[in-house]
Amino acid sequence: MSTKRLGELLVREKLISLQQLRSAQEEQKKSGQNLSYTLAKLGFMSDGEITNFLSSQYRLPSINLDEYEIEPEVIKLVSREVCEKHKIIPVSRSGTALIVAMADPTNLNATDDVKFLTGFNVEPVVCSEQAISTAIERYYSPAGPSYDEVMADMGVGDEEIDFTDEEEEVNVLELEKASEDAPVVRLVNMILINAIRKGASDIHIEPYEKKFRVRYRIDGVLHEEMSPPLKLKNAISSRMKIMSQLDIAERRLPQDGRIKLKLGKDREMDFRVSVLPTMWGEKIVLRLLDKSNLQLDMTKLGFDAQPLSDFKWAINQPWGMVLVTGPTGSGKTTTLYSALSDLNQPDTNISTAEDPVEYNLFGINQVQMHDEIGLNFAGALRSFLRQDPDIIMVGEIRDFETAEIAVKAALTGHLVLSTLHTNDAPATISRMLNMGVEPFLITASVNLVLAQRLARKICADCKAPTTIDPEILREVGLTDEQMKAQLYKGAGCNTCNGSGYKGRVALYEVMRFNDSLKEMVLQGASAAELKQGAIRSGMCTLRMSGIKKVCDGVTTTDEIVRVTMAD
Repeated sequence: MSTKRLGELLVREKLISLQQLRSAQEEQKKSGQNLSYTLAKLGFMSDGEITNFLSSQYRLPSINLDEYEIEPEVIKLVSREVCEKHKIIPVSRSGTALIVAMADPTNLNATDDVKFLTGFNVEPVVCSEQAISTAIERYYSPAGPSYDEVMADMGVGDEEIDFTDEEEEVNVLELEKASEDAPVVRLVNMILINAIRKGASDIHIEPYEKKFRVRYRIDGVLHEEMSPPLKLKNAISSRMKIMSQLDIAERRLPQDGRIKLKLGKDREMDFRVSVLPTMWGEKIVLRLLDKSNLQLDMTKLGFDAQPLSDFKWAINQPWGMVLVTGPTGSGKTTTLYSALSDLNQPDTNISTAEDPVEYNLFGINQVQMHDEIGLNFAGALRSFLRQDPDIIMVGEIRDFETAEIAVKAALTGHLVLSTLHTNDAPATISRMLNMGVEPFLITASVNLVLAQRLARKICADCKAPTTIDPEILREVGLTDEQMKAQLYKGAGCNTCNGSGYKGRVALYEVMRFNDSLKEMVLQGASAAELKQGAIRSGMCTLRMSGIKKVCDGVTTTDEIVRVTMAD
C-alpha cells in the first residue's frame, strides 16, 4: 500500500485528521521513515491501531509481538539482513508453513526471498513496522557476555574482596580511570541491556556493609539480579554518573541525571537516574522510560465500559478538574498522557508542568520543574494562565498554593488534569479539604476523581485452572455468583521467570462527582461516607475492579489482595 493511499484511507476512516497527516508527512520527509512509523512516533496513532487498520485492509490476521515469544529455532531460519531489508520477522512454524509478521504483506519480493531461503511456504500476518523493528532488535541482538564472563575478565572473585570499616578517600582521577575500564563498562552495559530485555521498570544498585547487589523491578516486584564484588561499587557508580553527566567528585549530596541509550536504528531508551549517598556508598536507582511501550490508547489500559465512558466524559468537558490518584508507579502518568493524547488536536493549546518530563509528546508544551531556581508547580501554573491555554496538566498537587491556582484555573474556563497521592478516590476530596481548599470551590471545580493500581497479569504461556477455598474467596470479596467463575493461576515457566505473572493490567476506581456527592461534601461528610455515597451512585471500588479481573481470568486473588484494600 503506497504512503499516499495509506494516508488517504486513514483520513477517510477518521482515524487521523488531515492536519495530522500533513504534520506526519513533513516529519517523514526529514526522517526518511515510512508513514505508519512516523504516525506512531508522533503519537497520532498507536501501534495497535495501525496494525488493526492494516489487518482489515489486507484481510489478514494481525499479531502483537510484545505478547508473543518467538522460538530461537524459528529466528535462525531467516537472517537479520533479510528481516531488516523487507521489514519482516519469522514468528512460528506450522508443518510446511512459516508464519511471518510483515509490515507490508503485498511485498512479493519478501515472501519469495523467505520461501527460497527456507524452503517453507510463507503465511503472512500483519504487524506495524515499529513493532517489527523492536522485535528484530530484541531477537537478533548479540547476547553479550554473561555476568560470570565479565567477572572473569576482571580477574576478581569473592575471596579477593576486602571489607573496610570506613568509607575510604578516593582520588577522583583514579575513580574516573577505573570507571572507564573495559570490564566495568561492559558490566554496566550488561546491567542496562538485561533490564530492557527482562522488561524491568527500575534498576536498583545498592551498596551495603558486606554486600553489593543489583535488583530489577519487574511488573511492580523487585527481584535480585546479581551481586558484583563490593570493591567495584565506586567504579560502577562513577561509570553510571559519567553516563548521566553528573559530578563524580560529589559523593555526599543526592544528584539526578538522565542516560539516553540508542538500540539499533529506531529505538531509544531513556533512563532517569537518581543517586543517593547512603551509609555504605552511593545507591543508584534508574527508571526506564521506553516510549515504544507507552500505551496511549485508553481503551487498552484496562478500563471497564462504564468507568471509561465517565472518564471520557470528564476530559471532554470545556472546564473543570480531573484528578488521578494512586501511589508511585501505579500508572498515573500513562493515564494522563493517554488523556492528553486523546485531547491533542491542532485547535487546542495544551501546557503541562511535570517533575520530571517522562515522555516527550508532539504538539504539547511540556515544562520541566526546577525547584532550585524557583520554577515549581505553582509558578508554572501562573505562567500557563498567561499563555492562552485550553488544557493544563499539573504533575502533582502537593500544597495549598498549587491546589488554589489549579482550582481557580478550572473555574475560569480551563480543563485541569492533575495527580495526588491518596489511597482511593473519595480520600482525594478529604486531602484537598485538609490542604485548605474551601468545600464550595471543590464542588464547583472537580468533575471526576480516578484512583488506580497496577496488578500483575497471569502469564499466558503457563496459565492453568485452579480452585480456591470458598471461604477465602468470600473474605476477598467475591459474591456467591462470582464464585462460580473459573479461576486461573500461572504455574511458572521460562517466559515469566517462574513467577506465574507476565505484564500488568490497571485497576480503576472512577468517582464521577455528581450532585449528591457535592451535597455531601458541602455538609461535611467524611471520606468513608463519601465512599458509600459513591458506591450507591454506581462507583466500582479498586477491590471490585480487581475481583472482576479475577473472574475474567486476567489476574489472581493473591495479586488483588496485594494491591488493593478491602472495601
